[in-house]
Amino acid sequence: MTTQDFMLTRFCQVDDQMAAGPKRPDAKLYPSEVVTLALLFAITGVGPRAFYRWLIRDDQAWFPHVPERTRVFRLFKTPIAWTAQVLAAPTVLGLADSDGIECIHPMRAGRSPHQIGKKGTSNHRWMVGGQRCVVLNQWGLVCAWDGATANVHDAHVHPLITQFGETMMVLTDTGVHAKTGDPVHMNVCQRGTWNGRMLVETIFSLLTTVFHGKKVRQRVWGYFRAREAWTMAAFNLWAQWGLEVDDNNFIHLSIAEFSL
Repeated sequence: MTTQDFMLTRFCQVDDQMAAGPKRPDAKLYPSEVVTLALLFAITGVGPRAFYRWLIRDDQAWFPHVPERTRVFRLFKTPIAWTAQVLAAPTVLGLADSDGIECIHPMRAGRSPHQIGKKGTSNHRWMVGGQRCVVLNQWGLVCAWDGATANVHDAHVHPLITQFGETMMVLTDTGVHAKTGDPVHMNVCQRGTWNGRMLVETIFSLLTTVFHGKKVRQRVWGYFRAREAWTMAAFNLWAQWGLEVDDNNFIHLSIAEFSL
């Protein structure tokens, strides 16, 4: 599948879901065009300037009325509620975990009064940035997510887990355990138990290698959350496209072919 075929297929799917979306009289892009561009920005995993150069150079024929760069990325925050439509349905068994996202090098921490990232640990090393907290179903699709700064304890994911109290048992690692108590349907797994927990590590690996989501360049918290919202939506859409489960109930997730 060529890049053009990929973009056309995704745009048609988005446009079918947003057919009733209104367009402001002074807007240059339809809501479905904004959503398509936001999904493409999420999967390219590059900074705003590099993405805009790529868009103007290779794909302006598809979006002839695209506004200037800063206006495009301000538009990405407008239809962010649409991302909730592609969140996956819960299953009997689920997973929850958090992953660090680096904003700046730790040596640059504190140099700007407007810094949004905080100092914390991820994968046993120090970093300055934020974190994504996700709840996955048994197929590895995102059911719910939230964002926080890197200094927030992993128990921040508890409110996400609580909303699935009647539908899903959620497996977590020991880092999500809180002294004040855990949700009754949350099962804290010790190291070396419940091999199914490795699925969440596969998801984080895909987000890092395909979406380049380990480092972001957003410097305003609203844009940071918008980037993560579109990343979660794009992952669900692309993962379902090639999702396979074999006779042994082993889940084959592959989105490498959609890397731009």
